[in-house]
Amino acid sequence: MFRTGYCAALLLTFTILAVAQTPDAQTPDAPPNIVIVLADDLGYGDLRCYGHATIQSPNIDRFAADGIRLTSCYSAHPNCSPARAGLMTGRTPFRIGIYNWIPMFSPMHVRQEETTIATLLRNAGYDTCHVGKWHLNGDFNKPNQPQPSDHGFNHWFSTQNNALPNHRNPENFVRNGNEVGPLEGYSAQLVASEAAKWLTDGRDTEKPFFLFACFHEPHEPIASAPEFTQRYSSDDPSFAAHHGNVTQLDDGFGRILAALDSLDVRMNTLVFFTSDNGPAITPMHPHGSAGPLRDKKGAIYEGGIRVPGIIQWPGHIQPGTTNDTPISGVDLLPTLCEIAGIDLPKETVLDGTSIVPVFQQKPIQRSKPLYWQFNRAKSSVKVAVREGKWKLVAGLTQAGPDRGADLTEQEMAQIKSAELIGFELYNLQDDIGESTNLVNVEKAVFEALKKEMSSIFDEIRFDPVEWPSWEWPRYESSRIEWPEYWLNRKQLKQK
Repeated sequence: MFRTGYCAALLLTFTILAVAQTPDAQTPDAPPNIVIVLADDLGYGDLRCYGHATIQSPNIDRFAADGIRLTSCYSAHPNCSPARAGLMTGRTPFRIGIYNWIPMFSPMHVRQEETTIATLLRNAGYDTCHVGKWHLNGDFNKPNQPQPSDHGFNHWFSTQNNALPNHRNPENFVRNGNEVGPLEGYSAQLVASEAAKWLTDGRDTEKPFFLFACFHEPHEPIASAPEFTQRYSSDDPSFAAHHGNVTQLDDGFGRILAALDSLDVRMNTLVFFTSDNGPAITPMHPHGSAGPLRDKKGAIYEGGIRVPGIIQWPGHIQPGTTNDTPISGVDLLPTLCEIAGIDLPKETVLDGTSIVPVFQQKPIQRSKPLYWQFNRAKSSVKVAVREGKWKLVAGLTQAGPDRGADLTEQEMAQIKSAELIGFELYNLQDDIGESTNLVNVEKAVFEALKKEMSSIFDEIRFDPVEWPSWEWPRYESSRIEWPEYWLNRKQLKQK
């Protein structure tokens, strides 16, 4: 007979071998899984953990308490498509020709020659998935422009732009090139359910994974489930609709975290939650919040580009910490390349840098300041740089229209010929609301930042990506907006 101690040792050996061969088993040297979660039009002040007094965001708040909360986190641009393009490529969106949000049927798109983080990770052995809002091309789900699969995603369940006709029962999702048709439910829950299903049953469990989950909430046209709107009482129905929509987003995010927990992979997974730009604050839904920041979505001032940013990575980030280091969406690609052990793309100008030192509360070193440019910005200023506590903004002698999404020869010419004017300098450490222009006070700082801004500005504008002229489609001789545009899409395609 075997002795008891020998049997116990043998059983332990078999157990260790079984665990080692189990998919998703956590090992210290395994490449980390990566989950990026992007909200749409969520302002800097739209969460309880960023100071909102009313909105309920319990899942995100708990996530912040267990991770690092970034207080100077920026999107790569003050509106949708360019912000996503910068995040995916590590390049300021103006450099790659994404000058504005991309309407359906527009020729503007992230070109095949651009290298995305999804492509780099897939080539390095990751399984990859995109769920939710894509918004990186106009001819969505057509062969003449790159689709999510062409930019690195093995599985995708996506919409070109918004969930339409709104967040409730959307009918415009496409899964891996096939139109899904009408769905029942709300967008956040549908996106989260697809993500959870892929994590559980759809991916290759022998590989690390990259999930890019892009919620539509709280972008218009808003539709919020009663279980969330009922938490807010007000005589203004748009108040409950907007706040409930943020809580609906929070619920979707919680479902993705629950899926990760059920698979026991959180210990080796980096999760980053952020937003694509500041709050829209429209006449229909005026309740978004930029907190103490100046302006809103579409502006180069802080309210348009500074957004929530929260990261968890157990064992690498101390829970319950905050950090005020300026970081941007363009930093994502170099950061993920570092943690996944991937070489940066060669012969490609990157505008971001790895923020891995921030995880340990250490400083990062940049070779150039963070840079933003939006010729159609709704603010008077169209260009900005940030370096340390200083932010310099400037206007342009020739700026594009502040509405619409047409591509015109005149605008392409203006990109090359416009000059920087009307400089404003702010010390964001002391003046987060950008109320005191210090151009005539901090002259040395101003001249140094002006030189750096001018260098990047000239580098980009003299070699722009040029798109053919294109006019927003017309229906019955008048311009239309969502959701009418979606409802009449078949007639538009025929014209």
